[in-house]
Amino acid sequence: MKIKGIRAYRVELPLHEGSYKWSGGNSVDVFDSTVVVIDTNAGISGYGEVCPLGSAYLAAYANGARTGLAELAPNLIGENPIELGALNRRMDQLMRGHPYVKSAIDMACWDILGKVSGQSIATLLGGRYGETFPLYRAISQDTPDRMAANVAGYRAEGYTKFQLKVGGNPDVDIERIRAVAKEMQRGDVLIADANTGWRQHEAVRIAHAVRDVDVYIEQPCLSYEECLAVRRHTDRPFVLDEVIDDLGAVLRGVADQAMDVINLKISKVGGLTKARQIRDLCVSLGIAMTIEDTWGGDIITAAIAHLAHSTPPDFLFTATDFNSYVTVSNAEGAPRRDQGRLASSTLPGLGVEPRWDVLGTPVMSVG
Repeated sequence: MKIKGIRAYRVELPLHEGSYKWSGGNSVDVFDSTVVVIDTNAGISGYGEVCPLGSAYLAAYANGARTGLAELAPNLIGENPIELGALNRRMDQLMRGHPYVKSAIDMACWDILGKVSGQSIATLLGGRYGETFPLYRAISQDTPDRMAANVAGYRAEGYTKFQLKVGGNPDVDIERIRAVAKEMQRGDVLIADANTGWRQHEAVRIAHAVRDVDVYIEQPCLSYEECLAVRRHTDRPFVLDEVIDDLGAVLRGVADQAMDVINLKISKVGGLTKARQIRDLCVSLGIAMTIEDTWGGDIITAAIAHLAHSTPPDFLFTATDFNSYVTVSNAEGAPRRDQGRLASSTLPGLGVEPRWDVLGTPVMSVG
């Protein structure tokens, strides 16, 4: 089997709540997603998606993804899409870094492998655990009272895990954490995610101020070293996200006892192939994970579901369903949340088919 063509489509994904706000005054109201289609000489096509969270979150942005795809894709014509190890090595040889560019290609090739083998991606990743798995709900940054008020609505939808977007003024963030904590019920989980927004001294102060609150502290500062210093000053459980971008980062964090949980984002590490490697390493080392991506629609949600559903439940801290946040559906067959939980498709591959009327005309086509 050979790759005979690669196409990319741009899809805008507006948000139900109008905007999504996080640290540093950053916000997005429309996500700029790229859907990749890989066609083969066997008549089988695979689908992938990549959607950076704007350009201020990571060293990634939507136009960069499409520019990188235009650079990389022509060199992959003729490659075997189901030899995933070899394909990923080839992409790394052709383009140094830029993992998010490679992610949608790798995802689409997993989709092809599943269709060729007649197996779901969750099965290929190790098999499904149980019928469903739990999701978290991100609480967009707002006033303490409004963020606390949102909890009741989200709980009514079945969520019990809440990721509070902080990373702003320290005094206000302390109020946000305490206000939302008052709304927690038995069995609920609260994560204060600063998205690198605090200086080290601010993060130490905030962690000390909420030391009596049952809350996880997530990615308080920009650098690994700053986060490690904060970790050593608090006994609150600790999550690392933005600085965990490859296997080496996980190993370093484990050696330093720098975290209890990591956020494993598919596009941040380069696709499902490398995400699986990190997932399996974390299981072996005893590190829990949130399985997600930087953002996306139905196709990315399907990929998250397969990786999360094939993760042992005692190591799956939580996961997310991005397609419930946006108003546009870019594929049919994607999983939909039910009472705060999700299930991966049992169909071969990702189990989705793009909505071609939504995708429109390709912005890139090679082969």
